[in-house]
Parts: sequence; C-alpha cells; structure tokens
Amino acid sequence: MKISSRLCALAVAVASCGLFAADKPAVQSPPAGAIQDVCFVADFDKTPQRYMMILPEGFQADRPHDLLVALHGHGSDRRQFATDKRPECQAARDVAARHKMVFVSPDYRAPTSWMNAAAEADVAQIIADLKKQYRVGKVFLTGGSMGGLGCLAFAARRPELVDGVASMNGTANLLEYDNATFLPAIAKSYGGTKAQIPAQWKARSAEYWPERLTMPVGLTTGGKDTAVPPDSVIRLAGVLKQLNRPVLLIHRETGGHNTNLQDATAILEFVIEKARKPSAGTPVSGAEDHEP
Repeated sequence: MKISSRLCALAVAVASCGLFAADKPAVQSPPAGAIQDVCFVADFDKTPQRYMMILPEGFQADRPHDLLVALHGHGSDRRQFATDKRPECQAARDVAARHKMVFVSPDYRAPTSWMNAAAEADVAQIIADLKKQYRVGKVFLTGGSMGGLGCLAFAARRPELVDGVASMNGTANLLEYDNATFLPAIAKSYGGTKAQIPAQWKARSAEYWPERLTMPVGLTTGGKDTAVPPDSVIRLAGVLKQLNRPVLLIHRETGGHNTNLQDATAILEFVIEKARKPSAGTPVSGAEDHEP
C-alpha cells in the first residue's frame, strides 16, 4: 500500500515539530512569564510552523484572558516581538503583561510574507487553536512595518476574528506602494507583481476595505518615513473617522520608520480600552498630530 504524498508531508511536519499527534497537543502551558517556542502543523499546507508565546503573571487556564498577536517586520521572525528591546516590541510585551493578556508572536511565514494566503491562514489557525486551549476573550493585533500592514490586512480580511488593531508604520495601500527594496519580496509572497495580479495586492490593502474595519484601530506614522510612506494610513484614518469608527492616529511629522515607546503604548491602550468598554454613541477619537 502506498502512502499519499499528502500524508507523507504531514508525517514530516509532525516529526519536524517534535510532536506525536496521539499524545501531545500543539499548544502547551509554560510557566507564566516564560517564553515558549511553539511548533504546530499548518492546516494550510501541512508544514511545520512556529510562534512564541508568553503567558501573563497570575495566569489561570480556567479564567478568561485576552490575546495580543504581534506581527514582526520584513526580514525578521517570531523572535522580534518576543525578545527585541526596540520600543515597538517592548511596548507590546509591556501592555500585554499589564493587562494579563496571552502574548503571541508568530512567524507567519518568516522572514517575509506580507500577510499572504499562507500567513493569513496560519494566524487564523493560531487564534483558533488558542481559543480551544484557553479561555481567550478578546483578540488584538499589533505589528510594525510589514507587520503594520499585516495586522491591518488580516483585520480587513478576517474582521470576525479581531477586536482591535494597533498598526505601527505600515501601509494601507499596496497598489500605490513603490519602494523598490521590498517590491520583489512582496511579489514573491503573493505569486506575482501588482501588474500581473492586482487583485491580490488590493485584497491586502486595508484602504480599499474600510467598511470591514469595525473594530477600534490605532495607527502611528512618520512624516519622514521613506521606507513605508504614511499617506495611505493617514487617508484610512480619515475615512474611518468619517464612518464614526473608534480610531486614533498619532502622526509625527518629523518621525521616520519607527514608533517610540510612548506612542506605541498609546495606540495599544486605546484599542484595548475601546474594545473592552464599548458603548453606543461613544465619541470617536480623531486623528492626532503629535510632535516630539
């Protein structure tokens, strides 16, 4: 009897994760505060994939905890938001710890995926798996640069899975994005250039789908950011404001391709507060222009 190639691939993936499906779950409970490197078999293509997870102090598996998923930038992997001391990453970990949230930093097809179909499927699977493992309450997404694009794209494509988004220095419009440094990687991730398959690039450009962003949204941009220019995100914030959505834009006119600790913390706290305390007629926070 021949074993199908699909079953062989699954067997290899399970072996690569070091798991035996019959007696070991894909998600385990590490000590609170410790970083666990979790391997799982992706439903999308049966390959081994990974994410890092930190449970908060005082974590109790039988009590509800919100989830913060942090998406790394181009060229990085799951370790960036889980271990890096750069302000964007530190803010995400600090806010998650302060609010007793489960913190997850996935590879989502590292080092570069630009939230393609495989990456999107992986993030959705991680959220679903954690909801089965723990009593997950609200789900929040954050990320910087490619991760800033990624959390907006995921929220626009899977709004039913997301309760709040904090995007830092990302783009909301890939069709107009023209940084030659990253275009080849984006084309490889999507399976073609924007001229060849514009629908794929548009599908992951949140500016075209503002009606889907029904959750609180926090955004940071820099006026001097040449890596990922801020224009599309600023326009998106304006449209969301017109739609009476809870949105906070912190734009630093002299800022570059980074977000400081104060601003990263501010947009994270904003979306968490708005998502946890929804009320009819809550005023929308308008776009804000902060200078150092």
